[in-house]
Amino acid sequence: MASQQENNLYTCDQVRTLDQLAIEQGNVSGLELMQRAGQAIFDHIIKHYPNTAITVFCGPGNNGGDGYIVATLAKQQHIPINLIYIKSPEQLSGDAKLAYTFADKAGVSMRRFTQDLEVNHGVVVDALLGIGIKGSLKKPYAQAIELINKSALPVIAVDLPSGLNGDTGAVESCCINAQTTISFIGLKQGLFTNHGRNYCGNIVLQDLQVKSSIFNSIKPSSTKLQLSALLKHLKPRKPNSHKNNYGHVLVIGGDYGYAGATLLAAEAALRTGAGLVTAATRKEHIGAIVSRCPEIMAHGIESAEMLRILLNKANVIIIGPGLGQSEWARELLNETLKAKMPTVIDADALNLISCDNTLPNPRDNQYIFTPHPKEAARLLNKNTDAIQNNRFAAIKEIAKKYQAQVLLKGSGSLVCESENSTVGICVAGNPGMATGGMGDILTGVIGGLLAQGVDKAKCLALATCLHAEAGDMAAKDGQKSLLPSDLIKPLRKLIS
Repeated sequence: MASQQENNLYTCDQVRTLDQLAIEQGNVSGLELMQRAGQAIFDHIIKHYPNTAITVFCGPGNNGGDGYIVATLAKQQHIPINLIYIKSPEQLSGDAKLAYTFADKAGVSMRRFTQDLEVNHGVVVDALLGIGIKGSLKKPYAQAIELINKSALPVIAVDLPSGLNGDTGAVESCCINAQTTISFIGLKQGLFTNHGRNYCGNIVLQDLQVKSSIFNSIKPSSTKLQLSALLKHLKPRKPNSHKNNYGHVLVIGGDYGYAGATLLAAEAALRTGAGLVTAATRKEHIGAIVSRCPEIMAHGIESAEMLRILLNKANVIIIGPGLGQSEWARELLNETLKAKMPTVIDADALNLISCDNTLPNPRDNQYIFTPHPKEAARLLNKNTDAIQNNRFAAIKEIAKKYQAQVLLKGSGSLVCESENSTVGICVAGNPGMATGGMGDILTGVIGGLLAQGVDKAKCLALATCLHAEAGDMAAKDGQKSLLPSDLIKPLRKLIS
């Protein structure tokens, strides 16, 4: 059973520390924890794959020890079991060695991994590496992973799919494609972002009955965001309300050919509950915007002087959707950054900042940056792979460099209030949202919430969850055909 820790996420080193604290303070041995882990895996298999042969792939560490326990339990229950090991059992040590002796005494069939091995029926248990991966995989492990994946059999990953970095969600070479990942003691943050979402399948937490007091010793490295908890920050409206109670959002963007981005952001801000929304864009776009959404006050802007008038009327700024990188865009951005109000900086506004270094001194964390990985790479003068290889480090670095709240978009979007705050991970969302314009909707939601006075520290997390959950609701009618504007209706339901 999962404990109250199911929303707390940890690095692998933190989980190792928790494991050691459980042994030292929890009156339990390492072998007992290993037996509990093996039992949890076995129980899962019996429940979901009854009367099925089991093949366990065991590595040389405690992860492999868990696998030996599973094999022992299967043999005792007269379930067909085969155990494949990478490292000779005679070379094992500690609790893993003891787990091997149990399997050996039980009569478990064992053999060393070879490339000509065939696995073509039943369920597979991946007990190869777990959190023990460091750097690229050595040949036997990579070959075993390739064989398991090619079998197309259901795979239960022990703690982590082998090949996945539990801290970052990165995969350096290859990775087990699991149907289920059973994570022990504490959930690893890499399970929920980057490649983790590709390979983990259904994630199950087993706390191994570790005392809850043990977890008080370690601050989680990150947390899963929960929309239900965040919605309390969106207060109900009083009966005696008027539009000025709910803020005025100014959306700046839409260079030639990009009117839609500004429109999507502005409409999302309105649908999120902003009292007033103004769009500052090219004059050629006014007709299209007003015909689609007449509630948007659209203005054709040709200069910083014209924009200044609109800036004085707003209390939240969004700049970037469809902005482009022309001199017109630079002029509007430079004028915007003089304003002293919460500013959501997205898309080409981020690119201009990274190219021109136009951001002035920080203003009490009033900037919100919303980069996707490529934009984040530009902000940090790195390549995209460097960002994705450690999204957690990247978001902290952006927050520190620009003294801003940051949303790093992608599979398992991350939010960070400041360089010293705990990172939040959005676990909702789906691949149907990988289409142009989704980010503009999200930017509009952020601005709409800020305008209404949602707590600045919670606004980014709430907006990200609303956007992702709306995407999941809209995707019920099909992921591949999902459009950003399809999120508007479910957004209204979620906010209501």
